[in-house]
Amino acid sequence: MKLQELPKIFSVCRLEPSAEIPAWARNGSFFSITKTNDELSIVCEQAFVPSGVKSENDWRVFKVVGPLDFSLTGILASIAQPLAEEKISIFAISTFDTDFVLVKNRDWLRACEALEGAGFVFV
Repeated sequence: MKLQELPKIFSVCRLEPSAEIPAWARNGSFFSITKTNDELSIVCEQAFVPSGVKSENDWRVFKVVGPLDFSLTGILASIAQPLAEEKISIFAISTFDTDFVLVKNRDWLRACEALEGAGFVFV
């Protein structure tokens, strides 16, 4: 399976569930917005997050090169397993076409090595 690095540093932000989606959250070429009864969660480029916003910073992203068929199983598990064995935490986002996996910048090189060792190819 092929993986592709997204070239920016990202943040995972939490806003109150009643908050409007802020304009800064929609900047950049990759962002994800999820609303539940408990929170408004935003993943976006760290450079766009205003100070004072509750966030977890310094995430790097790789994309599973797709599109992936909905009948495929175990894609995220095959990524999560070698990273878990290396004690590397992930934050996963799935879209209609593919999956994105975030790892902390400090763990990026170890994550790449673990995934390459598991047979993944970075393009």
